[in-house]
Amino acid sequence: MSTVLIPLAKGFEELESVTLIDILRRADITVVTASLSENTQVTASHGVHLVADTTLETVIYDDFDMIILPGGQPGTDNLNQDPHIHAVLKRLYQSGKAVAAICAAPLVLAHAGLLDGKVATCFPSVLMPTEWPNITLSAESVIIDGRVITSKGPGTAIDFALSIVEYLKDSHTRNAVEASLAR
Repeated sequence: MSTVLIPLAKGFEELESVTLIDILRRADITVVTASLSENTQVTASHGVHLVADTTLETVIYDDFDMIILPGGQPGTDNLNQDPHIHAVLKRLYQSGKAVAAICAAPLVLAHAGLLDGKVATCFPSVLMPTEWPNITLSAESVIIDGRVITSKGPGTAIDFALSIVEYLKDSHTRNAVEASLAR
């Protein structure tokens, strides 16, 4: 069974996080949410409080098949400023695992050097071509380029989550989960 880490930084985007957690768990993918601080209760960008499964410190060296970064502000900035996030991203990616980010969070992947030479998408104006010339930016809702998956924002969260289900499992599982959502 695939295992995914979703770090929750203060100010994360609720819709993206909850959508990812829910859809991946519907597909029988193990999701571990981790707070960046010692307090597992994390306040999202619109005041919603979620309780993470654990802290990042507790699982920082665990093996995951993928790490997924939700966007939102100031959540993305908080992820980007945490050196442990960059370390986990690089460690997992260098060991052949996948990384994913939605909304503003592809900026964290860019700062970690994981988008160089890749095609990616993000919330409009987060990554500017003049500032990131080694990244090919796309207007698509979801982009999969090798072991890097990116998406535009809250409005694309379901498609992003379903794409991750297909990536980690198969198209049959994706279709079954999508059908259960009555789309």
